[in-house]
Parts: sequence; structure tokens; C-alpha cells
Amino acid sequence: MAEAWDRPRRRVAYGRWIAISLGLLTLGHILTYLWAEGLWFQDLDYFYAYGLRVRMQAGLGGLAFLGSLAIALANLRLAQRLQFNRYCVLPNQASLRSGLGLRWLLPLGLGLGLLIGLVLIYHGQIAIARWELPQVSSALPPLPLWLNAQSVWQIIQQLVAQPWQGAIVIAVAISLLIRPGVFVPLSAWVLSVSFSLLMAEQWSRVLPAFNPTAFETADPVFGRDISFYIFRLPVLELLEFWLSGLLLFSLAAVALLYLLAGNSLSQGRFIGFSSAQQRHLYGLGGLLLLATAFNHWLTRYELLYSEQGVTYGASYTDIHVDLPVNTGLCLIALGLAVALLWRTVFWSQNPRKQPLRSRPLIGAVMIYLTFALVGNTAAPWLVQRLVVQPNELVRERPYIERTIAFTRAAFDLSNIQTEEFDPQGGLTAADLEDNDLTIRNIRVWDTRPLLESNRQLQQIRLYYEFADADVDRYTLIRDEGPSDRRQVLISARELNYERVPDIAKTWVNEHLIYTHGYGFTISPVNTAGAGGLPDYFIKDIAHTPSSPVVAQSIPVGAPRLYFGELTNTYIMTSTKVQELDYPSGSDNIYTTYAGQGGIGIGTFWRRLLFAKHLADWKMLLTEDFTPNTQLLYRRSIRERVNQIAPFLQFDGDPYLVVADAEGNFAPRTAPEDETGEAVATDEANYLYWMIDAYTTSDRYPYADPGENPFNYIRNSIKVVVDAYQGTVQFYVADESDPIIRTWASIFPNLFQPLAAMPDALLAHIRYPQDFSLIQSNQLLTYHMTDPQVFYNREDQWRAPTEIYANESQVVEPYYLIMELPGNESGEFVLLRPFTPAQRNNLIAWLAARSDGEQYGRQLLYRFPKQELVFGPEQIEARINQDPQISQRISLWDTQGSRANQGNLLVIPIEQSLLYVEPLYLEAEQNRLPILARVIVAYENRIAMAETLNQALDAIFRREEPSSPAILRELDNTEGIDDLLLPNAAETESTGDTPTEELPAD
Repeated sequence: MAEAWDRPRRRVAYGRWIAISLGLLTLGHILTYLWAEGLWFQDLDYFYAYGLRVRMQAGLGGLAFLGSLAIALANLRLAQRLQFNRYCVLPNQASLRSGLGLRWLLPLGLGLGLLIGLVLIYHGQIAIARWELPQVSSALPPLPLWLNAQSVWQIIQQLVAQPWQGAIVIAVAISLLIRPGVFVPLSAWVLSVSFSLLMAEQWSRVLPAFNPTAFETADPVFGRDISFYIFRLPVLELLEFWLSGLLLFSLAAVALLYLLAGNSLSQGRFIGFSSAQQRHLYGLGGLLLLATAFNHWLTRYELLYSEQGVTYGASYTDIHVDLPVNTGLCLIALGLAVALLWRTVFWSQNPRKQPLRSRPLIGAVMIYLTFALVGNTAAPWLVQRLVVQPNELVRERPYIERTIAFTRAAFDLSNIQTEEFDPQGGLTAADLEDNDLTIRNIRVWDTRPLLESNRQLQQIRLYYEFADADVDRYTLIRDEGPSDRRQVLISARELNYERVPDIAKTWVNEHLIYTHGYGFTISPVNTAGAGGLPDYFIKDIAHTPSSPVVAQSIPVGAPRLYFGELTNTYIMTSTKVQELDYPSGSDNIYTTYAGQGGIGIGTFWRRLLFAKHLADWKMLLTEDFTPNTQLLYRRSIRERVNQIAPFLQFDGDPYLVVADAEGNFAPRTAPEDETGEAVATDEANYLYWMIDAYTTSDRYPYADPGENPFNYIRNSIKVVVDAYQGTVQFYVADESDPIIRTWASIFPNLFQPLAAMPDALLAHIRYPQDFSLIQSNQLLTYHMTDPQVFYNREDQWRAPTEIYANESQVVEPYYLIMELPGNESGEFVLLRPFTPAQRNNLIAWLAARSDGEQYGRQLLYRFPKQELVFGPEQIEARINQDPQISQRISLWDTQGSRANQGNLLVIPIEQSLLYVEPLYLEAEQNRLPILARVIVAYENRIAMAETLNQALDAIFRREEPSSPAILRELDNTEGIDDLLLPNAAETESTGDTPTEELPAD
């Protein structure tokens, strides 16, 4: 007998010890994680930012967990106290005639159980999905289930598509019916954890709300500053989401406990709610309606992001129908909430003395639901079709003006300076000489063929890889004469451990030996070497400079890349095992990392900590560590910067910069080896990664996001990562951005002014292509500022297309060194041409400047609409239909080889346009692209030659080059329609220079 009594006690004791053990393990995991991450941030000198973030996450998560759990459990405990006798309700004639029978009780109980299951799986999935996202500043979670029919439908579709989730919901519902006393409190714990994770993840939305920076621009509907919508409205919506979800769960859980009390399910009858139970339910219902009123009030602001009208933002129907409807729904819900709470507070045991009867309340609820149904569906539909559409332009004109103005402001289009560009067609050889800097930097090498060539010629070993090639500019310093500014393609030779042979993939090789990449190549963009292969300023593993001028202008040193785009492994340095530095002939050169980066793991406790943190217990067993051993992890530059500043969005194209940022490089004439080649001897490291970062928001009123997940963006930050040390510096490039000013006030030690960037690095900042692409895509529509023109889309633009490698693709922004009209010096600009939506001729081109004080300024040059200016598609058509050029391409494009047309560049020179397109030849098997020809088009002439200079000479100097060029001169009377016809007849060449015969190879 004693044994029987002890068994339950033992089970409780065992359960308690298991719970304590799991709690201690979880706490230990959290503390060791925070300790390890803290050491990583401390190594980068950003521990303050990390500490503030952790405190904010802990505060939000703890507040959400404790608040949710306290509210839910308090209601559940009250419900248990107000239950009928949980063991038996003796049936009698009165109870059998009242209440609900099993026919209604079972579906009602099952329905409440399913609702609770849906709430749990819905909020759990939201929390898990947010923590799995790579960026922390993710979109706000959707509205709670009961307020969002679209979310309900999505959940139903998901349950149908993934039946196992539906099985979980059904299992939860059945468990709640069988053991409500156990599983309802357990559900409260699960929901509280979900809310905790979700709120902790939203720290980057909550933190700026405490100290927002004003935009000093008010929205035209409510008169609030834009900062309210960017910083505070998301937090209010998050608060409403939490309250609504928590109160919905509490109401459903309490109602289920009351329904199942007294073994009503087994007895087949529920005799009804007691007065105390009704009072409790009325109170929860009133609070839920109060949250509903809050939701309707916030929905009024959501109208500023409406897509109902002809433009983005609040339209005529939104202002005149939806806004009053949501205001009315807010007031009705508020009135109902007050009525229910009033009845809860002033409850009377005598039904006749109740402050408010049930029937009026039910009638008010029906009025609310009817008003919501009609006001949110039928009324907007009728007004839109009967009032707005017959007079749409008149009705929508002020709202179109708002969308244009706010979209241009949100994407920084309003600061673009517009100028006229009238091509005169009088470009001469003398003009080319005057624009020698532009001509010498015309890019005939694209990144794709250069990378293919680098992989064949410069990769050296299997484990090296050129992941990308980037366009930049470098100044060549001469001892005598002016310096020479050159546009180049630079590519890093990184180590990709995935390419190490499988037999060599050991723990020692992965973490101690194969630690870093080595070096880079720099190629001029406008020339080719012998046989059409890329020319190099710096090449090979020895980084041989092409001349003494290059050697004294571009520092090389010891170009080790411990941090990069492909460095995805963690490594240990200063061990007993030397690291592979670079191959030298048939041998390898070894080294030991001498940088300042890394976390010391010389002690046993540090090794134990990071063995657990990295899940690598071999760190405890190896005998290769020393007291000076350093751990370098999170070496991928994208992961590195995102971990430090997860509230920023980072550009997809980091680029390598070779610069003397610390002033250690003394320009000098490089020594020569026995072959006469110049070599570099400096042992310092001069490699840095530069990454553009953006502040974004999806909460800018009236701003049309287009195809973007945001409707506000600024290129506010330039990030510099030392490729050797791993240090990360954030520089503010746009101090006018209120979002970055807000973050700078929160993390004052994280950001520096752009003026603090070393001059050697400042010379290499560039207007980012991703940012320009987003802006120029918006400009296709939002260059139209007249509401009527905008409404009719009379002047809609598009980005032209080009033929690249025999496939059509959209022309994206590209870099040039050129003299902008009205300027006397060349500069590094990012250019993109535009064409009308239904035609192929050029209509405008956009230039974004990157140099010095002009950085960030954009110029839009518009062509006269009455004149025809050839667009890229028309030039491509002229090139491909030329009989001699197409014959040459067809001859090369035979079995075993392929001729690929490269990027077609539109290059403004003086008041004219020059078109340049490279032609590459590569084998289909062993791909080694060569620059076979360069095609130049100007006015009615097209020339194809081996080099750019030869093609230019054929057009402008009419002199026969050493290697004959193909020159096609079209009759001025030839129409553009004829040019675009695929079977157009060949036109005879006219003028002083005849069309030359196809040169023999």
C-alpha cells in the first residue's frame, strides 16, 4: 500500500529532476553562447554594440515571455478556481433539460481545441521563421489569425499541402479534450516561448523607436512626420499583434476549460456557464475587443500603403470610404469593449439587475460585423467603380501627385539633376585625342570572360578560385610626366577549401594548414595581350608587375587573404603546424599568421568553450595548439559584417581594394629579377574589402516599392574589412539619412564619418551598381512628374536589352572613366541608358558620380524627342545584319568554338555617342576566352578590328591599319525600319573609304 502511494511521488520527483536538468542545460547553452559571441565582438572592438543588443533582446524576450505566461496562467488559474466540481455533476431533470448536449458540446469543444492548435502552430512558425532568416531586420509578422482572413486561408492551404502539420493540429485538439488540465497550461508555455522568440528577434525595430530622428516631412493625410511611420508604427503594430494573439488564446483556453469542467464531455451534457464564469469570459472578450479597436485605429495608417487605386498609397476610395469605415469600426469596437468591461466590473448575480443585457450586446456585435463586411468590401468596390473610375484622373490627381513626390523622395530621385544632351554628330579624330582619358579606359573586357581566363591562366592550384572580378580605377604614378588614371578589373585569388581533393580533407588541413588565399590579378580593361588573352598589370603567384610604373604605384606586399568571399571555414593560427602560404614551382612556401585578429584559445577553458560553440571536440584532443594559438572564425566578409550590423542591408558585390591605408608603402622603382621582370619586395598587407551598406524601410508613406521589398533606401554606409586582420570599419556616407542618424545615436562607437576613412581607400569608393539599378528602375516611371502624363504613361521608359553570349539580357549600369558634358576632367561614373517603352531609340542616360566631392551626385541627360538617337538594340541589329561582320562571326561560331558578343557600351564623348562592343572567341570544351575583335559604331559607320584603336582609326582616321579592319558605312538615307528587318537587302558602301574584303587569317 505504501509502495502504491510512493509511485506518484517518485514520478513527480523524477519529472522535477528532469525539468531542472533540462533547464540547467539550456541555461548553460545560452551562457556559453553569449560568452563565445562576446569574445568575438570584443576581438573586433564592438563589444558595446553587442552588449546593448543582447540586453535589448533579453529584455524584450523576457518581458514577452513573463508577460504572456503571467497573463495566460493567471486566467487559467482563475478558470480552474471557477470550475464546477471537476469529478462529477450529478444529473437531474433540470440539468438534463438545460445546457448543451453532446451533439453540440463535442463540435464546440473540438473547434476550440483546433483554434488553440492553429494559434500555436501559427505563432510558432512565425517565431521559428524569423530566427532562421539571415537578416535580423525582417518584415513585421502578419496580423493574428482571427483578424486576417487571408492568413487563415494561407494556413488552411499549408495544412492541406503538408498534412503532417494538420495532424499536429488535430493531435493538439484531441489532447486538449482528453487532458485539458495538463495540455492547456502547456500550450500557454509554448505560446509564451513563441512570443518571446519573436519579440527578441524584433529588437532592431523596437530600439530605434525610443530615439527616432525626424525626417522633417509630414504625410499629407494625418500630418505626422515620416519618422512616426518608419520607427514607431511598426512597434505599435507589434504590440497589437502580441496582445491580440495572447487574448485570443486566453479566451479560447478559458472557454474550453469551462466547457470540459465537471466531466461534461463524458456525461454528454454541459449545463451552462456560471455567473462567475460569464463574468470572466465577458472580461476577456472586452479586452479582446479593446485590442480590436486598437487594430482598427492602426489600420487607418496602413491606408498610406494601399494598392487599391491607380497608384501606390491612399487613393480617393481609401480616403473617402476606408478611412471613415475604419474609424467607425474602431469606435464601435471600443464601445463594445467598454460595454463588456462595464458589465464585468459591475456584475450582478441577479440577471434582471445586470448593467447591460445580453441581447443588446449581441445586437451591437451584429451591427459591428455587418458594418465591417459592408464597409470593407461592398462600399469600396461600389465607390471605386461608380464614382472614381468614370472620372479617375480628376478624382485621383492629388493622390497621384503625392505618390510621385513621395516615391521620388524615398528613392532619392528628387536630387537628380536633369540636363539636355543634343548629339551633334561631329566627332573627329581631334576630339578623340582631347578625350584621350576616356578612350584609354573604354572597357573591352567583361567580367565573365576575364574570370574564365583567370581560372585557366592564374588559378595556379585547384584549391584557389577567382570568385569575382570588379571594376575599379587606379592611378599609375610616373617619375616624369603626369600620372595616368586607369580603369581596371581586379580579382582576388581566394582559397576555396571545397576544391581540395577529398583524400586531403582532414581536420588538420581544414583548420590549420589551408588557412588563406594569396593575392590578386589586375587587368587593364581596354587592351589584350598576345593572342587576345587578357593583359595584366599584376599577375601570377609572384605578383609580377608589368612595369616599374605599376610596381611603384600599386602596393603588393604579402597579399594574404584570411578574410574574403569564400573563406567559410574557421581556422587556428600560431600552432605547431605551419600554414600553407603559396606554391612555388613544385614546392610550397609556408608561413605563420602574424596579424592581430583572432581570439586566444591557449587556455583549456577557452578551448572547451569554443569546442562546444563550434561543435568541434577535436579542438580538445589536438596536440598542435600552443599558448599563443588564435581562433579566426566567421571569416566570410558578408557573414562578418551582417553579424555586427544586422539592421543594415549589404550590397551583393563586395570588391577588393589594393591600397596603402596605413601609409607604410613608399613608392619606388621595383627591383628586377634575372629575366628583367619587375618584382615587389614589400612584406606588408594592403588588401581590403569594400562593401556598400544600405538603410531600408517598407514604411515610407505613399512611396511605391515597385518590385522591391522596401520603399525607402539610402546608400548610407561604406564598410571596409581588412583582408588580413579581419577588422571592420563602418563609415557614414550619407549623413542626411535619418535612419542612419538614428542608429548612430544608438551605437555611437560603431560608425565613423566618411572623412575619417584613409585617403588611399577613399579614392576607391564608388557609386554601387545595386543601388543605381534600384534607382534607375524606379526612374523608368517616376521621371514623369506631371500627373496627367503619369496617369496616361505617355513617357514610360524601359531599360534597353543587348545580346550577350548569344542571349538577350537587360543592360545594367556600367562604370566608365569619362568627361561629363561641361566638365574638363575625367571622372569615374556609373552610366545607364534608357529607351522609350515601345521604341528602341535612346531617350536618356543616367550618370552617377563616384569621385571626390562629387560622390553621390546624379545627372540625367535627356535627348531631344524629335531626333532619332540609336539605342543598343538598334546598334546590335546593325552589327548582326552586316554581311561581312555576320559572316566572320558565323565562320568563328562553328563546331568546337563559339563567338560571343560582349557588353555593348554607349559612351558619351563631347556631344556625340560612341558604341563599343567586344567579340570573344572560346572553345566549347576547354573554355579560354580571347578578345577576337572589337566592334565600334558611330553615326552611320561600323568597324570591326583586332583592337579598339584599330577600329577607331578605321572610322575616324580612314587610315588602313596594320591588320585590315572591316568597315561598314551605311547610306544616310537608310531608314531604321530597314535596319531592323532581318532580310534587309545589303546596302552598298559609299564615301571615300570602301568596304574592305574579309581579311584572311
